[in-house]
Amino acid sequence: MTLFPRSYSAAFLSLALAILVCSVFTNTSFSQSQAEAGNKRHLVAQAQPKYPYLARTLRLEGVVRLEVVVSPEGSVKSLGVKGGHPVLADAAASAVRQWKWERASQETHELIEVTFTRPN
Repeated sequence: MTLFPRSYSAAFLSLALAILVCSVFTNTSFSQSQAEAGNKRHLVAQAQPKYPYLARTLRLEGVVRLEVVVSPEGSVKSLGVKGGHPVLADAAASAVRQWKWERASQETHELIEVTFTRPN
């Protein structure tokens, strides 16, 4: 005696096959994104962010993630905050807007992480 009818077994097998196929395609696209990450532009000039007074008072530390669109000339065209405390994010964005990258044939998207630790 079986617990499930044959139609359930066939449905389970189909679902398992679909999951396997999706995982193969997901891993392939992940590998491509890793390869693209290796082709990032090099920084030419990098301003250090100033640790905000309010952050010192609140004893804030952490990472701010930014997505930056860099023009072909190497300057910041646009910038978006993707994560981090707002007080730290403002300081990180102000510094990154001053950064310069090497020239390229087209604009690029750079993912930046700025780490803040409390000064002694």
